Amino acid sequence: MSDLATAAPQAPRVRVPAGTTAGVAVREAGLPGKGADAIVVVRTDDGRLRDLAWAPEVDVEVSAVAADTEDGRSVIRHSCAHILAQAVQQEFPDAKLGIGPPIADGFYYDFDVERPFTPEDLLRLEKRMKQIVKGAQRFSRRVVDSVDAAKKELADEPYKLELVELKSGDESTVDTSEIMEVDSSDAGELTIYDNLDPRTGERVWSDLCRGPHLPTTKHVPAFKLTRVAAAYWRGSEKNPQLQRIYGTAWESS
Repeated sequence: MSDLATAAPQAPRVRVPAGTTAGVAVREAGLPGKGADAIVVVRTDDGRLRDLAWAPEVDVEVSAVAADTEDGRSVIRHSCAHILAQAVQQEFPDAKLGIGPPIADGFYYDFDVERPFTPEDLLRLEKRMKQIVKGAQRFSRRVVDSVDAAKKELADEPYKLELVELKSGDESTVDTSEIMEVDSSDAGELTIYDNLDPRTGERVWSDLCRGPHLPTTKHVPAFKLTRVAAAYWRGSEKNPQLQRIYGTAWESS
């Protein structure tokens, strides 16, 4: 998924008043909030995809992005990758997170774990993921104040720390096309997505990510974990070998 993707010509236009969330504007415009054609994110005129929770500081017009579009599916799949990562860390608490981008027809997420995942593990993880989806946790974007604050929060995630250093260091121009965690075009901005309990608002799980994401985990209508493979961190055989779980997700079941 690219947050600089070209808007589809048929995408409906929506006016979002200053201080109003894109989600409220989409709903007041009468656009669908459920089903395969539900609006899942919006695109600003600079080509950037934004969460429905985004509220502009000035009045803007945006293009509504539906679930059954290429960008919509990518958002669904990346959000599902987060759900997978949460499930893995709940089932395997010592697991360390790599990267988890959407790809053609699906997504993957890399993990540093003590042993390879088995077919039985995938079934167990799918069960946990279904619970997370049913729980309708809210995806909430949070800007981290500084690189030091990000490093402190991610102290137990060595691979995420490396990405933060790439963002802030000499390698800030690194290709981030498959790295959803950081984006060198954001002028140093680092963001974390929190999964929040819909009843209490408490943080359940978090991940370094530039987004965007679905409003809630319940907006993933269909998914399937497909296979496991070994993968070197950042594609270099000089780096640790991680376990990569592949899956797919769609806008309708």
